[in-house]
Amino acid sequence: MNSSVPRRVSVRGPRSPLKAKSKTLAFDVQLFLDTAGLGRKVGKFKAKETIFTQGDAAKNVMYIQTGGVKLTVVNETGREAVVAILGPGDFLGEGCLAGQPCCMATAVTIAPTQGLIIDKEEMIRALHMEHELSDRFITYMLTRNIRVEADLVDQLFNSSEKRLARTLLLLARFGEDRPPHKVLPKVSQEMLAEMIGTTRSRVNFFMNKFRKLGFIQYNGEIHINNSLLSVVLHD
Repeated sequence: MNSSVPRRVSVRGPRSPLKAKSKTLAFDVQLFLDTAGLGRKVGKFKAKETIFTQGDAAKNVMYIQTGGVKLTVVNETGREAVVAILGPGDFLGEGCLAGQPCCMATAVTIAPTQGLIIDKEEMIRALHMEHELSDRFITYMLTRNIRVEADLVDQLFNSSEKRLARTLLLLARFGEDRPPHKVLPKVSQEMLAEMIGTTRSRVNFFMNKFRKLGFIQYNGEIHINNSLLSVVLHD
């Protein structure tokens, strides 16, 4: 008489869809910054269009995808100063994340510009939840803080000629990880004068000098040569 031995049956429950998704869907920082979604939208601006004005309520952060933005401040007497020129990969309006109630500067495009406008609450949520985004944002802010300190030293100790050369190189993004721009975004001599704290006539004098020395080509657009670095490095 044969006794039948029950066969072992391995019963596996269905795989958790959440676990499956977590293995296949990693957070993509660049995709987040390039596309619209919940709490973020793509804004398109014409050249010389105001994005926000000094004194406006600070309620979102903008990531520049293409184009460029000039940040200016005006004091009580009406004197205006350019405090930064920002381009693709830069953020602006980040003061709202630190509790700043109002915009401290006016942002105006210097060329047709496209950027991702992120609501304050969505940006805070993403920074808390996504470590890749928070790492990139912190790195950006630290780099920008170093730049601000270097700008202050530049204003205090360097000649207007050296300040102009440094500004042109920074606008061309020399010294960054990505390749520098050989042609600068459209920037006037008046804007350069405001950025370095001098007169337009002095900027015009030094631009002509740089051109004669072969440091730049200047025919409506500004082409930067590596040799311009010698002005900044020379004591």
